Amino acid sequence: MNCISEFSNGSIVGVCYGRNADDLPTPDKVAQLVQLHKIKYVRIYDANIQVLKAFANTEVELMIGVANLDLLPFSQFQSNADTWLKNNILPYYPATKITYITVGAEVTESTGNISALVVPAMQNIHTALRKAGLHRKIKVSSTHSLGVLSRSFPPSAGAFSSKHAFFLKPMLEFLAENQSPFMIDIYPYYAYRDSPSNVSLDYALFESSSEVIDPNTGLIYTNMFDAQIDALYFALMALNFRTIKVMVTETGWPSKGSVKETAATPDNAQTYNTNLIRHVINNTGTPAKPGEELDVYIFSLFNENRKPGLESERNWGMFYPDQTSVYSLDLTGRGAVDMTTDANITSSNVTWCIASSTASELDLQSALDWACGAGNVDCSAIQPSQPCYQPDTLVSHASFAFNSYYHQNGANDIACGFGGVGVKTNKNPSYDKCLYMTFGSNNRTANNATATPTASSAIVYKFSALIQCFMLLLFLLFF
Repeated sequence: MNCISEFSNGSIVGVCYGRNADDLPTPDKVAQLVQLHKIKYVRIYDANIQVLKAFANTEVELMIGVANLDLLPFSQFQSNADTWLKNNILPYYPATKITYITVGAEVTESTGNISALVVPAMQNIHTALRKAGLHRKIKVSSTHSLGVLSRSFPPSAGAFSSKHAFFLKPMLEFLAENQSPFMIDIYPYYAYRDSPSNVSLDYALFESSSEVIDPNTGLIYTNMFDAQIDALYFALMALNFRTIKVMVTETGWPSKGSVKETAATPDNAQTYNTNLIRHVINNTGTPAKPGEELDVYIFSLFNENRKPGLESERNWGMFYPDQTSVYSLDLTGRGAVDMTTDANITSSNVTWCIASSTASELDLQSALDWACGAGNVDCSAIQPSQPCYQPDTLVSHASFAFNSYYHQNGANDIACGFGGVGVKTNKNPSYDKCLYMTFGSNNRTANNATATPTASSAIVYKFSALIQCFMLLLFLLFF
């Protein structure tokens, strides 16, 4: 996977790490995965101590959160904010680089009248930070849905809903005074899903060849994301808040949905996030704010199987819980690159053999032991400190070993059997310096380009086939 990473000049792209699932890796494993893929910015939704510990000394910058359920005590007493900071932040800072605290999340979408609690809670947390001398290093804000606007089209008519004015005005004054960003969660997917007759799929995916012209300004829009961001800019300007920076704290596209959610596919998720990242890292800005830096966090790191609602709600992740990628993603603007590889390889005629993510650990371990033993696979690359050791999971290690055996033995269906726990794929599973073998390649780490077997190598494969078939029969008999 090429990096979702820090960009020395301009905008940054981070990832949201939600944990509403019962099958996720431990925080330590997640921190390793994040570092492996050079992700530099991560948002979490609480201040979980195990997560804070896991990200210590990683140089990953964390955005942490105060949940809506905790707004009342934080808003009532300064001592509650002081105690929380003392117990949840100070013991881990600065080893864990905390840069933002979100106080409440999309409160206008929540049941109950909690909006009035947000600003007092923000002020108390800011005061606690100031007492600790951290108010300039850790910024305080709150996240919002686009529902905070009463109008968003055309963008120049963007306006905040009057029913939220009682808490928005003091919040905006707080943000301006403390140079904190206005945090917004933007989802063009929902705009398309809920109104496909008015919003084209291409427009939502940054793929539109047509233009939408704002009749009031003449500004030209080619994607829904820019139009929604500019609606927020115009809403801020209408209230004379022109200096507040906008930050997108969630955006993304689901890879799977219910029967009626036909746009929730891996291809569309790949397209949206690829185009989004390219748009952001090029510092394109928006029609109303050309060249303006815009920090964005992609939702989400993992699929979360405990989230309620439609099927799409559980399928926003870039990774499955076993840390394998859900879909390919362009993270650099160079072209379609697999989430798990730096090599831009055409896979139309190439296949790899990987471990099934649904196989039992016992079956996988037995097959891995056989491949690295009787199967004569060189498994040194999946040993500690070696290129393919991380992520340290049985599925990842078995995938590397299975693929090596598969390509050493003619890349045929039989060679990817492994008692039913091997599966073929046309997506290159390589990542960073861990390059998976392809049929006819001489060195798995030297050159990951597809090679055509020479006549001599074909003879060798035919000669070794009898021995390997015998070994495979032994494997099938014992496992």
